[in-house]
Amino acid sequence: MLINQLLNAKGHQVFTVSPDDTVAAVSALLHTRKVGAFVVSDSLGRVVGIVSERDIIGALARVGARSLDMRTEEIMTKDVIVARLGQTVDSLLELMTDRRIRHLPVMEGQKLTGIISIGDLVKSKIAQAEHEAQTLKAYIAAG
Repeated sequence: MLINQLLNAKGHQVFTVSPDDTVAAVSALLHTRKVGAFVVSDSLGRVVGIVSERDIIGALARVGARSLDMRTEEIMTKDVIVARLGQTVDSLLELMTDRRIRHLPVMEGQKLTGIISIGDLVKSKIAQAEHEAQTLKAYIAAG
C-alpha cells in the first residue's frame, strides 16, 4: 500500500505548532489533541522541525521544570525525516524502525500534506493481513 492511499483513508489533517510556542503550551496541546507529535512550521508554513513527547521528556530530563518555559525550537528535532506520497507502508515501517522514529510528516514537494505514525502503518499492515486471510478462506471454501 502507498502512503497516499493510507492518507486518503486516514485523512490529511496535520496539527502544527510554531517554533515560538512554549514547551508547556505544546505539552498541553499534545494532551488535548491526543497525539504524540506536532509538525513545527514557520510563519510561511514551511516545515522547520517536529516536536514529540520524546523531545519534551528529554528536555525535562536535561533542564528540569524550566524546560516548560523554553521555546519549542530549542527542543524540537530539526533534522526532519519526511515521507513522500509514493512511498510504501513497508518501506516506511523499515525506516521508522531502523531510525526509532514514531511520526513522519508527509510531503508533496514542499507542501505538508499529512502525518503518519508507526501506529498508522501497523494498523494498515494488520488490515492487509486480515484481508489476505479472508480472501484465502473464501478461495478454499469455494474450491
